[in-house]
Amino acid sequence: MNTLYLEMAANAINLAAVFLAARNSIHTWWLGAIACSFFTLLFYKVNLYAEVVLMLFFVGTNIVGWFYWKHNTTVKAISSAPKKLLALLALLALVFTCLYGYILHAFTQAYAPFIDSAILMFSILAQFLLMNRKKETWWFWLLVNTLAVPLYFSRDLDITAFVYIGFWFNSLYGFYLWSKAKTQAELIN
Repeated sequence: MNTLYLEMAANAINLAAVFLAARNSIHTWWLGAIACSFFTLLFYKVNLYAEVVLMLFFVGTNIVGWFYWKHNTTVKAISSAPKKLLALLALLALVFTCLYGYILHAFTQAYAPFIDSAILMFSILAQFLLMNRKKETWWFWLLVNTLAVPLYFSRDLDITAFVYIGFWFNSLYGFYLWSKAKTQAELIN
């Protein structure tokens, strides 16, 4: 498939999935799995190997997330993660960024291996927070999108870069919506 068409299809589906994630919709998960499958091929073609691993991870977590949200009789409330846990997880993501970035740098022809690895590791952290409906997920998505935009522009993935600029703003909106939902739930209790 032509890289441009692959990029367009992946982004169109991904836009719908991310839009639905901020709105706490179960449909984010199956759409996300399809989009990530397309992105796997796209990122392989442009030597962003950590992104390939990330997209395969996302396919799996999207399936698990959909199953989890669909089959739980009670919807897990949006909540906050403990600050110490967030700090520990962020530190671990940073350490693994350095390790995986070094491996890519030393053993592959990966483009921007450390930035690519940071996107991988912090996306994994953000995804687990999203799956558990922790409102701090949106802060990590802001970081990921901030790193991803210039990386994608540098690989001539302009459509993807512009979409991720939109995702940056969607992350702010998602944080706002999830904070509002958490506050309303606290007021009811």
